[in-house]
Amino acid sequence: CSMAAAEPAARKRRPKGHFAAAGRAKRPRGGGRQLEAGMRGILITCNMNERKCVGEAYSLLGEYGDLLYGPEQFSDHEERLSGSDREEDEDDVEAALKKEVGQIRASTEQKLRRFQSVESGANNVVFIRTQGIEPENLVHHILKDMHTTKKKKTRVILRMLPISGTCKAFMEDMKKYTETFFEPWFKAPNKGTFQIVYKARNNSHMSREEVIKELAGIVGSLNPENKVDLNNPQYTVVVEIIKTVCCLSVVRDYVLFRKYNLQEVVKSNKDDTQQNPSSLTEEQNSKAVKPETEEEKSSKEVEQEDK
Repeated sequence: CSMAAAEPAARKRRPKGHFAAAGRAKRPRGGGRQLEAGMRGILITCNMNERKCVGEAYSLLGEYGDLLYGPEQFSDHEERLSGSDREEDEDDVEAALKKEVGQIRASTEQKLRRFQSVESGANNVVFIRTQGIEPENLVHHILKDMHTTKKKKTRVILRMLPISGTCKAFMEDMKKYTETFFEPWFKAPNKGTFQIVYKARNNSHMSREEVIKELAGIVGSLNPENKVDLNNPQYTVVVEIIKTVCCLSVVRDYVLFRKYNLQEVVKSNKDDTQQNPSSLTEEQNSKAVKPETEEEKSSKEVEQEDK
């Protein structure tokens, strides 16, 4: 009986290596979830190894997410489920195996609730959907810390762009969406100097010039004092289009933080001394971040002297 029960398990196990090898060649799927309108998150570009990129992203976002927002709270719902009806199918190897896989999947999904990888729709691009956090503040905080300490924390991640809103990548949808989306930064009495950076992947129906012209027009209509500055703007409007989804954000310190490139921001640069990251974040983050101890401050200074 035990041989017969073990046989289907062995049969199931065999193709696993085959699928794993095939899976390695493909892009990570994000559990079947796809980037779509209505999501917020973080768009990450990497150099080839997307699987490793997802791992690095979870590690980095988890570290700073806990610092800014406190450790993630999990319910014990899954533990209660796993404790029930254990005895009756103790002998049934296949059922036990199924249950184990189910529990692993449930606990993994549960643990990645704050950050969840979804299929981006483009090569070398990973999208991490966020729940209940501000992607802009989190990413700005990560870059600011790396810019200050010059500590390299990733190998395969290149750029990390917060995405505060997504809509369909058609001009009418984008115009309607951005009229409201831009308000916190650009609607009078708010104002600022700005630039628009645009990138499209796997999409040929949008015109870069038309998008920039339309969106700049909307920023101007919210407050005529909003002015374009391509050298060192206060705000950079990031427009990332993938297939039929338009990802948007408005970020600060885009020039100082090397276009939000994690590899470049840790390199020493003489320009850095003349410019400090925008102080706006200080006020926003001070509420959430624990103040540094004297010890931490001095250790940071030592690190910088070593460079």
